[in-house]
Amino acid sequence: MTNDVLIRGEIRESPSRAGLRLALRGEWTKFWSVRSTRWTLLGLTLVTYGLCYLSTSALRGHAHAADPIVRVLVGFNFGQFAVGVLGVLFLSSEFGTGQIRSTIAVMPRRSIVLAAKAIVIGGVGLVLGEVLSFSTFLLGHLILSGQAVQVSLASPGVLRVLFESGVDLALMGLIGLGVAALVRSTAASISIFTSIMLVVTVVLFALPGAIVNAISRYLPANISSTVFSATTPSRFQGTPIFSPTTGLLVLALYAVVLLGIGGWLMIRRDT
Repeated sequence: MTNDVLIRGEIRESPSRAGLRLALRGEWTKFWSVRSTRWTLLGLTLVTYGLCYLSTSALRGHAHAADPIVRVLVGFNFGQFAVGVLGVLFLSSEFGTGQIRSTIAVMPRRSIVLAAKAIVIGGVGLVLGEVLSFSTFLLGHLILSGQAVQVSLASPGVLRVLFESGVDLALMGLIGLGVAALVRSTAASISIFTSIMLVVTVVLFALPGAIVNAISRYLPANISSTVFSATTPSRFQGTPIFSPTTGLLVLALYAVVLLGIGGWLMIRRDT
């Protein structure tokens, strides 16, 4: 009874802030209560470290490597999919099981529910990404210690890569969440996200050069490739491409548009 009075008092003070605060508590609890979340994040961490070890170890004994930080962070290419799929499942699973009705019964303002989910998945993706990028860099640095090929924080672009790689993972989670808000179906949302990240990129490079030059810079996978590299990847030499920071702003715009339209549809649709 006392808790109900306190909650009603919070909502009377500031409905938006109190509503978001309560929604955040609920979404945070739901996110970590699902067993698949913990297993996915554990798998992502192990794969990232494992790929870093294998890829970086291959540089031992080499006299030169064009951009060794790409080898160190090779696991982030997998991490994008993992965090993006987590973003999809964070919302689509509730539509699939019907739990979304309970969520909306507790918090009728659907825009607040989506905002809380975005903060949770974006925050987890950002923290996880930053921890993985710097710890993976340390692992790569130790593996290459004493070798001709080195990775160093003093190398041009390396600090930028480490910070922005974490931001990239967070944005992928938000894009996945936005796709789920639009489509609702888990299978369809994952298929669309995978197509955006992989299929479209593969198909594009089979098209005439003029089309490739016009479109390639806007593809999320290509943007991420520049983010994970201290220098421009060789396959983009001669192809117009955004700078890594500008590319992240484009990804952020994608996330905002998807979440905005998805939130509008959530308000208009029946559950």
